[in-house]
Amino acid sequence: MSHRFSALICALAFAVLLTGCHSAKMLIPPNLRPPTEDPAAALKKAKQQLQQASPCCSSFADFSYQNMLPWQPQKFTMGNGSMVANLDGTHSYFLAFRLPTDVKLPYRVAMKSELNGRWLRSSYLFAPTIVLLDAGFQPIRTDNIDLCEHMGWSDETSGALGSLEVSSDKARYLLVYSSAAQQSGKTYWEQSPTTFSTTSNTVAATPASLDATGSFSVPHGPDGTLWVGMMNKAYAKAVDSSVCKKAAQGDGVLNTLRTAIPLPWINDNSKASTSNASNSSSSSSGGSGSSGSSTSNNSNP
Repeated sequence: MSHRFSALICALAFAVLLTGCHSAKMLIPPNLRPPTEDPAAALKKAKQQLQQASPCCSSFADFSYQNMLPWQPQKFTMGNGSMVANLDGTHSYFLAFRLPTDVKLPYRVAMKSELNGRWLRSSYLFAPTIVLLDAGFQPIRTDNIDLCEHMGWSDETSGALGSLEVSSDKARYLLVYSSAAQQSGKTYWEQSPTTFSTTSNTVAATPASLDATGSFSVPHGPDGTLWVGMMNKAYAKAVDSSVCKKAAQGDGVLNTLRTAIPLPWINDNSKASTSNASNSSSSSSGGSGSSGSSTSNNSNP
């Protein structure tokens, strides 16, 4: 009797565990759940705050260049309350630096923009535009910096990375802002948890598979966190291995390996096939010649 009772208790416990596992499938970590608010609301509000701000500077000589460019990437946060410039009719937050004069040319400046938002689908990036200036505050070079995604082993080198090379010995100042083209652009991003399905019959959202493409584009915005400074080894490695666009469709891993790493038995088979084909062709030619001789001999009296 006691044996049957123990078996019944075990069966009930097993059933409870199965029910718990089934319920656990309905739970999603908070950072992967779709936002309850409008994903575009934060970006829209940030743009409104920027447009309502009073600009302090409208020419390159108006900026203060007291801060030296950091010797390694340093974190700067730009947003509501930061100083605003009006360049070419576009409002933008900005950073201004003095450039070192005792370093060997050329040298690289690293930049990293962090995602601005708690959920990936509703995030945006501050995309930098750079202006190199000479001692008289005249522009030497102006560029919109292309950002490329890199997911490293730490937060230090994870984000949207870019760089610029300083090669002119006349460069004395660096101005970083975001042009109209940058603020309206996008940055390619891959491997994103972007697809979720929700139904009115469930209490929580049920995660679906990733997008078929496994990627999407993060819009640019007017504010955010930007790391700027002299390039170091960690950033150089991250920038050079970052992903800027979707990879082209290939022929598959096996075909690529066969091309890149020749296999001896494949080469031997190819040689054997070629040899067999050559021998077959020679035999065929010899057979045709013998037939011709026989016919010729038979025609003579």
